[in-house]
Amino acid sequence: MTKRVHGSCTTMLVGKDASIDGSVMIARNEDGAGPLVPQKFVVIQPADQPRHYQSVLSKFNLDLPDNPLRYTETPNADPAEGVWGASGINSENVAMSSTETITTNSRILGIDPLVDEGLGEEDMPTITLPYIHSARDGVKRLGSLLEKYGTYETNGICFADKNEAWYFESIAGHHWMAVRIPDDAYVIAPNRMNIDDFDFDSPDYMASADLQDLIAKNHLNPDPEGYDMRHIFGSSTIKDTRYNNPRAWYGQKYFNPEFDTEPIDQDLPFICRTDKKISVEDMKFVLSSHYQNTPYDPYGTGTEAEKKQFRPIGINRNQELHILQLRNNVPEEISAIHWLAFAPNTFNAVVPFYANINDTPAVYRDITKDFDVSKMYWLSATLGVFGDTNFGLFEDFENIFEQKTVGACRNLQMKADADYKNHKDLSAYLEEVNAKMAQVSFDNSNKLLGQMVALAAPQMKLQFTLND
Repeated sequence: MTKRVHGSCTTMLVGKDASIDGSVMIARNEDGAGPLVPQKFVVIQPADQPRHYQSVLSKFNLDLPDNPLRYTETPNADPAEGVWGASGINSENVAMSSTETITTNSRILGIDPLVDEGLGEEDMPTITLPYIHSARDGVKRLGSLLEKYGTYETNGICFADKNEAWYFESIAGHHWMAVRIPDDAYVIAPNRMNIDDFDFDSPDYMASADLQDLIAKNHLNPDPEGYDMRHIFGSSTIKDTRYNNPRAWYGQKYFNPEFDTEPIDQDLPFICRTDKKISVEDMKFVLSSHYQNTPYDPYGTGTEAEKKQFRPIGINRNQELHILQLRNNVPEEISAIHWLAFAPNTFNAVVPFYANINDTPAVYRDITKDFDVSKMYWLSATLGVFGDTNFGLFEDFENIFEQKTVGACRNLQMKADADYKNHKDLSAYLEEVNAKMAQVSFDNSNKLLGQMVALAAPQMKLQFTLND
């Protein structure tokens, strides 16, 4: 079977002092190689976690520990190509987002070739998330697995707990590196090697044990001093100037309009800081964006060449968007929030599902590969396709829909945060709250679809009256 490489996602990380409420947040658009790869939202119980794991896309297999944690997950609805767990939060409030497909270069691949029968994106959450008790644990476990078994692709992976966010990059067949995101910083990472400045002597940086020696022995560093890992292991191609760099540029300009940068710049910063405290709504806007208020917006007023010049962040290949939030202003039992939206981000809304649960709402869980507008993935996909036909006509209604949906869910969340101690079976109570949020999202999405039909019907070309 041919391995499926997404090569499409966009990642964002926010430190606790950079967020509006002291949360640590990691987020990603999971983008498919093509449109319509349905996803679902589930909980994996310890009893359901495999004790022996076998990849579908390679011969990689692994005996797993016998003490897994419970965790949320957003796998493919169709398991034919494997699990593709993508995102989740375990029962000890540790989050993982996996993966962001990234670039590399022929110099390192000549030294450490990719491993055809190694592990890949398909496997990583399943063999990592249930066994880690902190973000650092996640980096160490995945790093050790990658060193031992190798990988057939290069990826960026996020880990978070209530104190730290880490960004991990696999470099080649058996090598990796990771950076702890400073508490007062944010990161926007497209599909290229993203880590730049690296300090081998700092505890906030980790890497495969021989990485520094490998760089020196093989004369890989093009810079006269320091270690810029993007220069050493990454790419700097024409494709990057059209496919990758513009996404980082637009997100950074949203938070830092003072940055004097261009969309094609090859050395956009990795770690960024802004005076603005970052909210979930900010992250959703950036991860849904398509270069609004620039000539490059596919829905804008630029020339046809400008509209097609750069790959947008919000795209028809968005399959799900997760924002994994570890809150520090509430007790541990209700700290972890798995924000989730399905399908293209232009016409969806993120819902703040509590992660301390044993089951997920049916409309988000019982999704298959077959079109079914009564399920959230397919309803959201329908909104995206319909909305794309005349974005200007529907845009205001989408904005109102998103604000009302998120606002109503936030209200339910605030009430649950205040009331949760009055319920002996906490998971059951949080499942009830999640079900109410799911119903709000589903009902408002159906209302938006009806509004779009009502707006579009008079615009149909297939019309005739005697007064024409």
